[in-house]
Amino acid sequence: MYEIELKFLVPESRLKGLMRQAKVKSSQVTQMAAHYYDTTDQQLAQAGIGLRIRQEGDAWVQTIKAGGDGIAARLEHNWILDNEQVIAMLDHNELMPDLSIYKDTVIAPALADFKLKKLAKNLTRLYVTDVQRTTRLLTEDGSNEDVSDNSIEIAYDYGEIIHGTDDTQRDVIQEIEFELISGELDFLFSTTKTWCQRYKLCLSTVTKAERGGLLIKGQSHSPATAADLSALDIDKKISMPAFSRAVVHNCLLQILPNSSAVIAGSADNDHLLQLSIGIKRLHTVLQAFDGFSDEINPDWSAILQKTATLLAEYRKLAYLNTHIEPMLQRYGAPIVNWTADIDAIKITPMAVISANDFQIMLLELIAFTMSDTSLENQADKPATNNLEKVLTKYHDTLLRAEQYLEEMYGESDHKLENESIIKAQHKLHGHLQDLRYISELVAPLYGKKRSRRWLKRVIKAQKALGQQSDMTDYQQYYQNKALSDSTALYGAGWLNAALVTREKATEKHLNKFYACSVFW
Repeated sequence: MYEIELKFLVPESRLKGLMRQAKVKSSQVTQMAAHYYDTTDQQLAQAGIGLRIRQEGDAWVQTIKAGGDGIAARLEHNWILDNEQVIAMLDHNELMPDLSIYKDTVIAPALADFKLKKLAKNLTRLYVTDVQRTTRLLTEDGSNEDVSDNSIEIAYDYGEIIHGTDDTQRDVIQEIEFELISGELDFLFSTTKTWCQRYKLCLSTVTKAERGGLLIKGQSHSPATAADLSALDIDKKISMPAFSRAVVHNCLLQILPNSSAVIAGSADNDHLLQLSIGIKRLHTVLQAFDGFSDEINPDWSAILQKTATLLAEYRKLAYLNTHIEPMLQRYGAPIVNWTADIDAIKITPMAVISANDFQIMLLELIAFTMSDTSLENQADKPATNNLEKVLTKYHDTLLRAEQYLEEMYGESDHKLENESIIKAQHKLHGHLQDLRYISELVAPLYGKKRSRRWLKRVIKAQKALGQQSDMTDYQQYYQNKALSDSTALYGAGWLNAALVTREKATEKHLNKFYACSVFW
């Protein structure tokens, strides 16, 4: 069966109030000890599979989780074990999962790439969890006595993940989960939105199994998640509402893992970069395909735009400090201190992503991707009927921006120092970026042969212009810094010279792109 569950991290400042709601008279407190299994090189984890044996009160349950939508739904299989056998195996340190029970179950396809007998021999206990779980059943009418048509289990977990062979290595667990037990998805999302607003909860897609795997590797966070277009599930018969949900879902698969890492404390540039790209992709999608669904909320685009802007300034200054400055110093540049400039922003990526409007929007977007498309007015209209119009609109906008920039180039003798040209260049890059994101998402509906060459050129052109635009921004940062700190003059001059070479390479890629025939 599939479990539909949303998980949140709990801020310390809201914990007391949240616990008053979790620990009501009808709530139950259960101590749970879980043993998690995988191969030493974590083959199951790499396949997105979690395998555990957990004591839940007086019972021992073997559970495997796999697949799902990558966000809120996962395939789950539970098997109640014989208590006496489990205790006997524990006494001899021989407790191991029984994989033979999965041969004829719904979980079998997820294990199809494994030879179960060989896998069973290579399994080992990698880590354990020791958790106190407080559960409360919430029904639509507010009653906690019986399961009505709409019911949710709220589970607050507090405890530790412990390394399987070195119990000095531990990580704290403090999270709350909302699982739909029965009824409509709307009830799950309306409930979680209320709790999210009240207690400033932050969505997390990081499972206990993933955190255990990180503990084994000695890592705090999983690597940054880039866009995965192979996970886009569309075909030529897909309707307009279904297409809009599919492309939004694909963007969320990039945003949520990276936002989860930032919420958990990561300041890694890769997480910030991929999160920013995911947000920009989603903003583009909502703008381009707003007419494909009646359920798209125009407020989402405004929130995404604000979030992208706040992240961009911090990310560029942080990258300047951690990458550009060390590079310049290797070329003999004097040290320039950017710490005060970063502190002056006064808002961290964690604060930006923790913002309640952003978190509520994520919940609404997840709900949107899981909602019923058949209820929409355009449910019978194929997406392919309108894609050419969207692509042509964005392509024409790009060409107008390119023509405008060329006219400005012709009127200026100092291209690299003209603020109007710099703004026009950034705008051209924005249009090129939009067209790339849209084209990548719709290309599967046109066939690889028709789109491969064009996509290759648009990606190279967008990357080249993006690198040039970023370098221009970095040069401007040093130029402005030099007004109060003469040590920044070296960096301003070096980047200005480097831009001349970069501009030539960008022009080459752009010309190749403009000469390429469109695929639609």
